[in-house]
Amino acid sequence: MRTTVGVLVPARSATEATVPNATASGSTSNSSATWRKAGVSDDWASREEMLGTCGTRAEVMSCMLHRMNQSIQGGSAPVERVELFEARVPLSELARGAMAASDNGLGMAIPTEEPWLEADFLFCRLVDENGVEGWGEAYVWLPESGVSNRDMASAIEHHLAAYVLGSQPIAVQALAARMDRNVARNEMAKGLIDIACHELAARQIGRPVHDLIGGATVDRIPLCGLIPLASPTTVAAIAAGYQKAGYGTVRIKLGTGPTEDRDVIAAVRERCGDQLRLRVDYNQAYSAAGAARALALIEPFGIDGAEQPLPMSDLVGMVDLARRTNVPLFLHEGFFNLGDLVALVEAGGCGVVGINGERPGGITAALRAIDFASARGLGTIIHNQPLGIGAAMHAHLAAARFDRLGHAVELAGDVMFDQHLTTTRYAMEDGHLVLPGGPGWGIDVDRHALDDHLVAAPISIGR
Repeated sequence: MRTTVGVLVPARSATEATVPNATASGSTSNSSATWRKAGVSDDWASREEMLGTCGTRAEVMSCMLHRMNQSIQGGSAPVERVELFEARVPLSELARGAMAASDNGLGMAIPTEEPWLEADFLFCRLVDENGVEGWGEAYVWLPESGVSNRDMASAIEHHLAAYVLGSQPIAVQALAARMDRNVARNEMAKGLIDIACHELAARQIGRPVHDLIGGATVDRIPLCGLIPLASPTTVAAIAAGYQKAGYGTVRIKLGTGPTEDRDVIAAVRERCGDQLRLRVDYNQAYSAAGAARALALIEPFGIDGAEQPLPMSDLVGMVDLARRTNVPLFLHEGFFNLGDLVALVEAGGCGVVGINGERPGGITAALRAIDFASARGLGTIIHNQPLGIGAAMHAHLAAARFDRLGHAVELAGDVMFDQHLTTTRYAMEDGHLVLPGGPGWGIDVDRHALDDHLVAAPISIGR
């Protein structure tokens, strides 16, 4: 299903816009017709002003386009304030139970000693000179990211905020280039700023973010279900549950041993058949020799992709492993900058790209990664453990590039967390996420809920 994006007429209501019906002669009557949707900010012009200067409905639409172009050409209001919020959110009872039932208490094979009972997030709020705001969210886990939310907040507060303040949020690529020139690496911190800039720019013109990055090609996004490390019987039962709920793809945690991994996949195929698409996640569990054997044993079952079978630093090993298997390999823990991705793809060590939107530098970098992968004939798997804002961000990203992905989107936060720190939840239907409507991300941060989960005082940096 294709999302139709039309020209919207400004109105006093945020949910409804009306214009008088045009007569055959081109004059207007006093009766009103309700337009399908709205979202352009009121500060462009009142409906009465538009009608007084434009007249017919066609002229209103033409005038709307003209004013939109004027707004974009004239630039957007600059950023006046950067605010940062460090939050910690407990995992859901479902996630805790699944992890507790696993051998290592993590539900995955990644070799960390710390229990995983709650997750750290960093939120960024950008405010322009008119009080319009844009939000970004980044999920942070030290065993993968190597940085904490405190590290990211410090980099933004003491360095990156200086380049954001006074900048126009719609000029995101120029801002990204400026940050790269002056601060090396720190892609996740830059990515968080980039994400917030996208929403602020979209809210300034009353449009959804996907309109700024090419427009939505779908309005319902197929999702992939997450299955933790568990016995073959348990994994098969969970997979069947996802399948019954309308999911067409599941990702299965593996890594306890090549034979054990094969038994899990065999059990899933026996119970769910060949229609359910499978991807697996090793969480860096194997050496090169072990990974080659493990992949050989599951290859006959049909696997869409194998995530991070080797330690994330072993890019050379990934290239060698890719030559020894027909199962597409994909990065996750090892993908934190575009340079590593390009190098690995060009060397033949990556068969599908796995991406968290904030990790390589936000939406700007994520779009480049998706387009690069597509140009090389590779698909992209978008996946993350986000809360509400992060899920909406990934939904807009996926909707704007869905024809280039080739894979269901994985947003595991829906089952991993009960609290999403937003005033409303995104809708889920038959294994699909419904693309949020309205300006920006289409959902709003619940400030009271966010305050309840803060682990440090908010940081505010102004001009």
